[in-house]
This record gives sequence, structure tokens and C-alpha cells, in this order.
Amino acid sequence: MTDWDPRTNGTLRGFIIILAIAAGITAAGQAGAIGLGLVLYLIQIAFLVAIGIFLFVLWRQHRHEIGLWPLRARVVFYGAAFLALVDILARFVLPWPTGGSQALVFFVVLAACGFAMVRTWRDQHTYGY
Repeated sequence: MTDWDPRTNGTLRGFIIILAIAAGITAAGQAGAIGLGLVLYLIQIAFLVAIGIFLFVLWRQHRHEIGLWPLRARVVFYGAAFLALVDILARFVLPWPTGGSQALVFFVVLAACGFAMVRTWRDQHTYGY
């Protein structure tokens, strides 16, 4: 493989990217804990951006369908999505306390938002009794 071919197998390309990230983390670990902390923070940000892009693409594919839902269903669906976004952003922006109760509240709020969104979605896609 002499030139980078964009038609390369997707699995091979994914493993090359993972290998490059692992090499970068290992190299940062040799530089000290500060470099590794920075790399982990950047990976967290990249993870949030990837989730955001995935959800945006999903929303774009179904926004016309969601627009036909009753007002109450749209408010619940978008409200739960907004609350989940605020919950996740608060986790990464605000300092994370060491207690377990804060983590429990984070996951309970996230689970409740997910439940509300899934339940609303399923209620709007039920065509019979």
C-alpha cells in the first residue's frame, strides 16, 4: 500500500485510526500525567461531538415526521432531549464532585430523559390497539 486510498476497507481504516490514537496516548503518557489528562479531556470532547453529530443526523432524517406529532408529544420529546443535553453538559462543564450521589442523579436524569423520549416515540408509532 504505497498511497493512501480513500477506498480502503473501512475496518482497516478504523483500526489504523485506533492505532494512531493509542500511539498518541502512549506518547503523551511518557511526557507525564498532564499530557495524558489533556489527551483524555480531548477524547471526551470528541466523544460528545460524535454523539451530537449522530443525534443531529438522526433528527434531520425524522424532523418532518416529528413535526406531524401532537404538540404535547413534541414538547415532551424535545424537552427530554434538552434536559439530557443540559445534564451531559453540566457533567463536563461543572466540577465533578467525588460523591456517589451526584453520579446517581446524573444517570437517573439521563435514564428518565431516555425513557421519556423512547416512550413518546413508541406512542407515536403505534397504529393499532
